[in-house]
Amino acid sequence: MASSRANPEIRVLMVCLGNICRSPTAHGVMEKFIQDKGLQSHIVVDSAGTGSWHIGESPDSRAAQAAARRGYDLSRLVARQVADTDFGRFHYILAMDRQNLKDLRARCPANHQSRLRLLLDYGDSEHDVVPDPYYSGAQGFELVLDLVEGACAGLLNTIQREHFPGGAGAR
Repeated sequence: MASSRANPEIRVLMVCLGNICRSPTAHGVMEKFIQDKGLQSHIVVDSAGTGSWHIGESPDSRAAQAAARRGYDLSRLVARQVADTDFGRFHYILAMDRQNLKDLRARCPANHQSRLRLLLDYGDSEHDVVPDPYYSGAQGFELVLDLVEGACAGLLNTIQREHFPGGAGAR
């Protein structure tokens, strides 16, 4: 994707443990929010897991179905593991919970530590982490969507304010 000095390309990485539930959900939600604002040539989003056991798999079917009911498409996403090069490539590296944030901090070079945060730092929920819905029922996936939608809206507002002041970058 092309970018210019006036409108830099901003890269966002959503991270959970296996990259099959929470982070692909956040990826899909954020991607739709970016599209809805016409910012897809200026902001890109990806997702990854700190663990390696789901590499190459599609998102959990329950996560994909819950997302689809709200208009988010996860069908083209494929699980991958966080790579060392991600720390330099992404401006925002957002963990779904404290353990994944801790694991990211342990691997991240000192000069990129400021890129690491919890996704819900951008939301206004009473929750501070996105709970893993893997062993929960359908309500767990709905809660993930509720939390992620609020945080992604806040994140997109922050990105627009900090990187595109005055509406630059919006169509």
